[in-house]
Amino acid sequence: MPHMQALLNTVVPVALVVLSGYLLGRRVPMDLSTLSRLTLYLLVPALIFDAMYRAEYTREGLWGLALGFTLTYALLFLAIQGAGRLLGLSPQAAKGLLVCSLFPNSGNMGLSLTYFALGEEGLRRAVVYFILSSAVMFGLGPAFIRGGGLREGLRLTLRLPLFYALFLGLLLKALGIALPFRLDEGVRLMGQAAIPVLLLTLGMQMGQTRFQVGAFEATASALRLLLAPLLAYGVGLALGLPRLEHQVLVLQSATPVAVNAFLMTREFGGDALRVARSVVVSTFFAFLTVPLVLYLIGVR
Repeated sequence: MPHMQALLNTVVPVALVVLSGYLLGRRVPMDLSTLSRLTLYLLVPALIFDAMYRAEYTREGLWGLALGFTLTYALLFLAIQGAGRLLGLSPQAAKGLLVCSLFPNSGNMGLSLTYFALGEEGLRRAVVYFILSSAVMFGLGPAFIRGGGLREGLRLTLRLPLFYALFLGLLLKALGIALPFRLDEGVRLMGQAAIPVLLLTLGMQMGQTRFQVGAFEATASALRLLLAPLLAYGVGLALGLPRLEHQVLVLQSATPVAVNAFLMTREFGGDALRVARSVVVSTFFAFLTVPLVLYLIGVR
């Protein structure tokens, strides 16, 4: 079945790397702060630049998909805030819930899943979603997590290499500028290291702390895996999106909590352990929810 093949080809490798980090973290002491900063300030910027620089864009359905993304994010934001109030979460925990539930793993997992489920045409549209999601996550996420007002938040965001890597990659792509001496291959090589290091760091974090699943992790997973794709499905119907754009919007919205949510929470403040547990729990439950989403959007 295509959706089971897609799941096996995306979730199982992720689980293997996280498990390796977990076993290593249980046996060997590691400085996770240094690893997190290496990833945040060097490897992830390289990954984002490479993704933007190499992406193949299509004008077909672009505006509809962008509008669908914006409306889905806005509705999900309101729903997450409501859930935080119902659970009586502290302001810090409410921020953690928002970071977990709002940011999907639309890159390494979402792009692969879309490719296996919807083919090359679906992948081209999935890249548009990934770009929009990256802009929100890396442009606004760090400022939101740190807090301290709009001016301080913007100042923090503008100091991050993530922000400049995103827009530099888009600019060079738009202008058709080729980097000399195969510099793009060097950047790509660094970017390829980001995902395994992120997942290993996540596993090490889990290996050094007690694992438990509570109301926070269950709520974050439900919002991310169930509510987000249902909202996307409704938004797509309301906008009358073409079939393929609608499918991509829903499928990308159905991916689990982004590993980068854990990275940013660890670096900029918040309960990194809860976020780490939410990444693992939501990725595990994606085995059950993604096949249902694929059935909902007509992928058999």
